[in-house]
Amino acid sequence: MASWRAVSKAWLEPVPGGSMPGLWRQRLPSAWALLLLPFLPLLLPAAPAPHRGSYKPVIVVHGLFDSSYSFRHLLDYINETHPGTVVTVLDLFDGRESLRPLWEQVQGFREAVVPIMEKAPEGVHLICYSQGGLVCRALLSVMDEHNVDSFISLSSPQMGQYGDTDYLKWLFPTSMRSNLYRICYSPWGQEFSICNYWHDPHHDDLYLNASSFLALINGERDHPNATAWRKNFLRVGRLVLIGGPDDGVITPWQSSFFGFYDANETVLEMEEQPVYLRDSFGLKTLLARGAIVRCPMAGVSHTTWHSNRTLYDACIEPWLS
Repeated sequence: MASWRAVSKAWLEPVPGGSMPGLWRQRLPSAWALLLLPFLPLLLPAAPAPHRGSYKPVIVVHGLFDSSYSFRHLLDYINETHPGTVVTVLDLFDGRESLRPLWEQVQGFREAVVPIMEKAPEGVHLICYSQGGLVCRALLSVMDEHNVDSFISLSSPQMGQYGDTDYLKWLFPTSMRSNLYRICYSPWGQEFSICNYWHDPHHDDLYLNASSFLALINGERDHPNATAWRKNFLRVGRLVLIGGPDDGVITPWQSSFFGFYDANETVLEMEEQPVYLRDSFGLKTLLARGAIVRCPMAGVSHTTWHSNRTLYDACIEPWLS
């Protein structure tokens, strides 16, 4: 500003003798000043950018045999696109502990998320991967006062699992999917998390009677808390479903979108499922209010959903307000 004033003062000095050229030179700076006015903002210090409201905290729940380390890339993506976001990857039931019964895990994760929610009156986002997506859906059902804005279900077997995978072969080496119901639909089998969402379409009666987890949170079996759980689930602001045909683990892969096999192993989409048609836990209501987002993506294998940048940009980042 000092240099600008010095130049202006020099232009306004009168020419000795008051000649016509001198009078012209006195008027000339005023014309130049008018011409330069539009450029004044470029010469002055830039005003500070307006302060943006902070992003809602993000809570991440891992899947089977995972730990918080698996999500280092996801953390980098969030920090890059939404700087300042408080992200908590819950380090509970890691590795083999993830085989613990899901209701036990739900209780542990509930104790961990309550303090985070209490410190975030504007709400939180949940990103829940694979088996963790079922843990989170149960959390939404049993928590009366949760404040989840976006529940992002990342390649999770929401309608169950019915397929031979390396995990199953390691855990039950002598069983195939056709006879695994003999183990999973026993009291002993329900002590393993995988069996809590094993869904054999050829033994539906056994599934409904024996499933201590999935059949309950789906509202497929009557229980005293069904009405309250549905009300709680419907508190969620948005349900984002992510999955794809090249997953290689979730079977059928449409389970990530609440699709599943019928007795002939033909996949019925969400809108054809009895749990949707009856609106047993709120899916139909959520869809009617425009609160369900489906983001299918090909070319992503099961273990890379949380590290794929293209997937993050398209399916996760837009919902982390």
